Amino acid sequence: MRREIIGIPPEIVELAEKSRDGYLIDPKLYTQYDVKRGLRDINGNGVVAGLTNISTINVDENGHGKLFYRGIDVEDIVNGFIKEKRYGFEETIYLLLFGKMPTAVELSDFKNLLVSFRTLPTTFTRDIIMKSPSDNMMNTLAKSVLSLYSYDDRANDITIPNVLKQSLSLITLFPLLAVYGYHTYKYSREGGSFFIHDPNPELSIAENLLYMLRQDKKFTELEARILDLALVLHAEHGGGNNSTFAVHVVSSSGTDTYSAIAAALGSLKGPKHGGANIKVVMMIDDLKRNVKDWTDENEVRDYLKKLLHKEAFDKTGLIYGMGHAVYSHSDPRATVFKGFVEKLSTEKGRHDEFNLYSMVERLAPEVIAEERKIYKGVCANVDFYSGFVYRMLGIPDELFTPLFAIARIAGWSAHRIEELINSNKIIRPAYKAISPVRAYTDMENRID
Repeated sequence: MRREIIGIPPEIVELAEKSRDGYLIDPKLYTQYDVKRGLRDINGNGVVAGLTNISTINVDENGHGKLFYRGIDVEDIVNGFIKEKRYGFEETIYLLLFGKMPTAVELSDFKNLLVSFRTLPTTFTRDIIMKSPSDNMMNTLAKSVLSLYSYDDRANDITIPNVLKQSLSLITLFPLLAVYGYHTYKYSREGGSFFIHDPNPELSIAENLLYMLRQDKKFTELEARILDLALVLHAEHGGGNNSTFAVHVVSSSGTDTYSAIAAALGSLKGPKHGGANIKVVMMIDDLKRNVKDWTDENEVRDYLKKLLHKEAFDKTGLIYGMGHAVYSHSDPRATVFKGFVEKLSTEKGRHDEFNLYSMVERLAPEVIAEERKIYKGVCANVDFYSGFVYRMLGIPDELFTPLFAIARIAGWSAHRIEELINSNKIIRPAYKAISPVRAYTDMENRID
């Protein structure tokens, strides 16, 4: 009897079932051959695959994390922006790309340079973005990036000046591609008013995101500053995170900038990477529906246990937003972010929800430690609070992961340039073959 899956021909389902055993690998073999699953050992330590000047992640013996952009503590960078009440994402881009903080004159010139790139090719919005809108904005971004290749007369030129030019163009265009893609999708789905706002050259990237997204173009200073902070904290996180490593791998082949960035977008889309922020808010939504009293720690604890037992939400056994490949006690990005999240929740009248998030952050590591054998501590990562912030800013769920991409393309661009300058070898790790060698016989190919 054939197993049926809606939307897939039954013969395909049958072939997939037949082939399954040929793909399975005994988990014991990873230990036997000392193969690091996910390129990490049992304690979460990564296999060193390269060297980088761009960022550093330090974790002390107690699992407390520190993140440095070009040798400067991110907490100090953020505190500097806050102290002087200035938007910092553009400065962060400059720091990541060129290795130092800009002077006032350099920053002014750099901002003007970014503005000069903030124009899509003629008819691009109509011909590429507005035709065949997608319900997934990460796919819309990837499609748009690959389409921009066709508008570039020097698309395959991988000299550093040209790659830098392409990178600056993509950094400035990502907000337009994401927001315009969302407006097109929403109009195609719901109808009603359709609007496209050109970016305002006098506004920062964070301000322009809110300006272009909202029909009335209005936003508060606190809203823009918190969004700017989110962009700064998401801009870079070492060469080993999945999407940045994809940039290194693909760039090492000598391919063009558009293909390398599209590969990174495909990686970031995954729920184990950039897609985790939307999973967190969906999980909390499910908690609200199934827990009668949000302030009752026992009820919340029971719900978290159900998550781990695959009895709640998406039944994957995961508590989204908790745990990180590197940090075990604290993610410095989440630590910095949390205080500003509380301020915004007060302004928006959603402090009760902030308290719920805080409770989950506190209880989840305890529940995980009780229910599962873990080899290192578990802490909230930056994704845990970012989705809640975006919800309070009125940003639609569809744009949560694209916002991550809008920030992280700064780091991707820096790593692509670093790879092109320093490496002349294609990245090609080894996989150990475990399938036994066997003789060919025509019996396997005989038609009954």
